[in-house]
Amino acid sequence: MESAENGTVSEAAAGRAGSVEYADMLLLRFGEFTLKGKNRSRFEKTVLRHVKEMVKPFPKVSLSKEFGRIYVQLNGEPAGELINALRNIFGIASISPVKVSLSEFDDILAVSRTFLQIVAPAAGTTFKVNVRRVWKDFPHGSIEMNKLISTPLLQGYPGLLVDVKSPQLELRIEIREGHTYIFCENIAGVGGFPLGTSGKALLLLSGGIDSPAAGWSSMRRGLEVECVHFYSFPYTSELARQKVVDLTRVLSRYAGVIKLHLVPFTEVQTSFTGIGQDNLIITLMRRAMLKIATRLAEREGALALVTGESLGQVASQTLSSMNVIGRATPLPLLRPLVMMDKSEIVDLSKKIGTYDLSILPYEDCCTLFVPKSPATNPNLRIVDKIEAALPGYGELLDAAVAGTETVTITPYGDEKPSDAAAADAGLQEKWF
Repeated sequence: MESAENGTVSEAAAGRAGSVEYADMLLLRFGEFTLKGKNRSRFEKTVLRHVKEMVKPFPKVSLSKEFGRIYVQLNGEPAGELINALRNIFGIASISPVKVSLSEFDDILAVSRTFLQIVAPAAGTTFKVNVRRVWKDFPHGSIEMNKLISTPLLQGYPGLLVDVKSPQLELRIEIREGHTYIFCENIAGVGGFPLGTSGKALLLLSGGIDSPAAGWSSMRRGLEVECVHFYSFPYTSELARQKVVDLTRVLSRYAGVIKLHLVPFTEVQTSFTGIGQDNLIITLMRRAMLKIATRLAEREGALALVTGESLGQVASQTLSSMNVIGRATPLPLLRPLVMMDKSEIVDLSKKIGTYDLSILPYEDCCTLFVPKSPATNPNLRIVDKIEAALPGYGELLDAAVAGTETVTITPYGDEKPSDAAAADAGLQEKWF
């Protein structure tokens, strides 16, 4: 069945079913990493661990796994709420709400009839039954069962039209020993690689549209992401800081838990004013951010930095500027959005749920002290000389790293710190 691009139930499905609460179970299918050969088992275990984390608010749920799938037994928990949480897990390609029957012909037929009553297909809907006999001791073969099930269903719903190639409604039946699964919907997940299977990176998170989208894109490729935000109190307000916490919380819906490192940047930023190089302030500021983020990455065991830069979007994102700025760090600098149009980035931010927060009018440090004519073609040699001549510049960077506050963000905001977690995350860790 067709499914919505963002993972919600398609309009056609909504029109037929109205709700997924009929389900007894959810069937989760893995994504593209199933092609990874020897790494597949490790990737599947990572997804299962993430699923266990996301279903904690639903205590009645039970889980089981087989090759290429995870089964979520609902046991009365709300299917819709679980689907909304689980479809955000990286590595999950699709979700099907499932009705369960006994593996006996009469019960399979009865539940199939009930299923059609729930779905309530309109007259003229094209239809197909697709039976898969996993349990080979079942007395009827798959092709025989297609006929045995479809014939009475079509008699009960004369408005249905048979189409075995591309039906609008495909009733899928999997016969297994003990239980049979009956379903028709495929609800799209975010796919990608399981979180953390590609290593760890630090995301430079501003309060804008681009960097949260870059963080989501990085996580989708299997990166565990920690966020770094630079604030300039008193020039930036507490509302700006809370905005970044809220953006991180949205990203945590896809990750379960995300660390946010809040860096005091006022002294570093103001050191660039009054040196007679106003056109280079943005270049100097962004290089300082990368230098600080690099030290935090080394402390946290991260192997790369991630930014929301898009080529040519602003003065600091010309190829020349990106070259000079990027040389401030020896770490790989990942730019997931570098070739995307602004409209594409906006669409992505709306899809992942960060857009409405990103457009709130609270200034961050990147909007302060912006010169009228920022350099678009900075000279690396000149920039190096300016940094070398700044009095106490190294000490300012050291102080910013030392003063960094770490908070741990979860989707629900009801965490309690543990001694082990605080010890692992640093002396100044807090939980939001």
